[in-house]
Amino acid sequence: MKIAFQGSIALGIALASVALAPAAETDDLIKVIREVGAEGTGNVAAAKAWADLVKAGPGALPDILAAFDGADVTATNYLRTAAEAIAEQELNAGRTLPVAKLETFLQDRKRSGKARRLAYEILVHINPKTPERLLPGMLDDPAGELRRDAVAVVLKDAQAILDKGDKTAATAAYRRALDSARDRDQVDLIAKQLKTLGVDVDLVKQFGFIRHWALATPFDNVDGVGFAKVYPPEKGVDLAATYTGKKDAMAKWITHTTTEPYGAVNLNKALGKLKGTTAYAFAVIDSPEERPVELRAGCINALKIYLNGKQVFAREEYHHGMDVDQHMGSGMLKKGRNEILVKVCQNEQTEQWAQDWMFQLRVCDALGGAVPMTVVEPKIEAEKPEGKVRP
Repeated sequence: MKIAFQGSIALGIALASVALAPAAETDDLIKVIREVGAEGTGNVAAAKAWADLVKAGPGALPDILAAFDGADVTATNYLRTAAEAIAEQELNAGRTLPVAKLETFLQDRKRSGKARRLAYEILVHINPKTPERLLPGMLDDPAGELRRDAVAVVLKDAQAILDKGDKTAATAAYRRALDSARDRDQVDLIAKQLKTLGVDVDLVKQFGFIRHWALATPFDNVDGVGFAKVYPPEKGVDLAATYTGKKDAMAKWITHTTTEPYGAVNLNKALGKLKGTTAYAFAVIDSPEERPVELRAGCINALKIYLNGKQVFAREEYHHGMDVDQHMGSGMLKKGRNEILVKVCQNEQTEQWAQDWMFQLRVCDALGGAVPMTVVEPKIEAEKPEGKVRP
């Protein structure tokens, strides 16, 4: 029985044989590992602590797993490989591991998802029947690392039911999986299967994408000036206002509703194929409660995201691909009205592959599930002759 090593640190069990000072307390060893810094700072001390920690044996496993909480990527990799090394050497020697303590840790949903996943993997190595016993209770688990496996079990069961010809029961099983699924590949599979059963899944609603926007352009971005420059919409949005835009052109708000399944807004189609230009997209959502959220976006252009006037994300990059959830900002929804402003800058590249100007944005919880909200469709009244012109 062998547990595969993961992580980015090439330590290996061989370190356990290095000559070291007398073994320190487990807590002290873990502290040294958690203090490892960027660019190799503290690596020598951490490597020695790692080796002593492995020598501490299976009794140290619960403490090692608990230390994942709040640890950075480097420290987490040290801790993971230490736990794996202990588990491997004990199992290969035919000795036992603290199964009850590992399962107690796994069931503590307040702990790190990565640590709980590792505890689960160790338990599976000890007893291959662990998944069928534990996964049914993890469909609502806050750790995506575990929930995904639980959803996969339901999908397997749903397919088996469908293969037997019971479409009603299969539909119910797929709906159950859909309620818990958070990963796009699983949701896509479920939506496809449900469609064959006569059920359409609204992917925009399922993921929390925003489809109703107010858009305004053109604002200047020649030579990239627009990304840093603060144009009027960033000081406050008035959908009745008009602005003096690029080359003194009039910029005003228009409504736009995307029909794309993942909420993509093609600005070339909505606003015209413009280069060296900045556009804004504005949306209003109503939340039934105050809650933390993530604003996850896909965008192939330079991007800024604001929530209720506060910038929560910025990245100045052009034409390096676009994927769902490639960018993420965190913020707090207020109870009631909330405003989202997206700034999308297009550059002046002339290559065929550099012509796209688009974005998508969704509002979700930390696990990627859509949060309860209502997207308010923007209403733009006809502008009076005198208007509201902003420079």
